[in-house]
Parts: sequence; C-alpha cells; structure tokens
Amino acid sequence: MKRILVAGIGNVFLGDDAFGVEVARRLVQRPLPEEVTVIDFGIRGLDLAYALLDGYDLALLIDAVRRCGAPGTLYVLEPDTDNCNRNEQTVDAHGMVPEQAIQFARGLGANLPPLRLIGCEPATLDSVEDGVLRLSEPVQAAVEPAIELIQCLIEEVLHKAEAETTSQLHA
Repeated sequence: MKRILVAGIGNVFLGDDAFGVEVARRLVQRPLPEEVTVIDFGIRGLDLAYALLDGYDLALLIDAVRRCGAPGTLYVLEPDTDNCNRNEQTVDAHGMVPEQAIQFARGLGANLPPLRLIGCEPATLDSVEDGVLRLSEPVQAAVEPAIELIQCLIEEVLHKAEAETTSQLHA
C-alpha cells in the first residue's frame, strides 16, 4: 500500500504565505483515501524533516512560491533532492524553509520519497498590518483548484500502484 504525505507549509502572519496552510486545512475536512496523511506543518521545518523520514512513498509539499507568474497561478514542481547538500545538519526549528528541511532529512541519511511541490504564485508575502489574517483575492481563488489538483495527483499515484500490483499478481 502506497503512503502519501500532503504537507501544508506557510506562515499565517505573512499574507499569501499561508496558502499551503489553508489548502491543508480544507483538504483534511474532505474524505481522503486511507493511504493519505495531511499535515499542516506551518513553519515547523524540523517536523517536516522528520516526517520525510517516516517511509512515505510520495510527499506533496504545498506552499507559496515566486515564479514570476500572475498571482494565483498554480505550479507542480519536482524539487531536485539529488543536489541537496547531504552534509547539511541544520534546520531552523522556528521557521520553514522547505529546502533546509529536505537537506536536514538527507543529512540524517534519509532515503527521501519522491517530492512534488504544489505552489501558488503569491500576490504578497508581507506581514498583515490591519490585524486581519487572509489570503489575497487571487490566491484565495486558487485554493479550491489546488485541492482538486492534489486530489488528481493522489488518485493518479494510487491507481498506478493498484495497476502495478494487479499486473504483478497476473505475471
């Protein structure tokens, strides 16, 4: 049975940086296959690093990412974990830089699962000045499409695993 980690990443006090947190919050309220674990890591990079050591077959990282697109644009990226510094032993226990969490997990000798970054182009990553925590309008509008995209990726992986198991049984 394949195990899939869906990791919401972001800081709710930095505007659109809360994208991953919001997606995880909504996704966990939906019926999901038993193989899927959704965790809101927020800014807990150390927790993410240790979760990557837990034997998942795939990790989907959800975060705001700047790629010079229009705010609200969704991306599916494959982080290059082979070029992470295997000797990196530090991670900010009070912050979240996904690359540091990946480097730390690799430094611990982890055989990382395949990673996919589902990112959303932010409109703003500034701290909230008016005391109201919210995503910008274009990023808020991207939350539901991101959830649908994640569900499609999950179904694709699980169906592929099921097809491989079936073909092995008939071989």
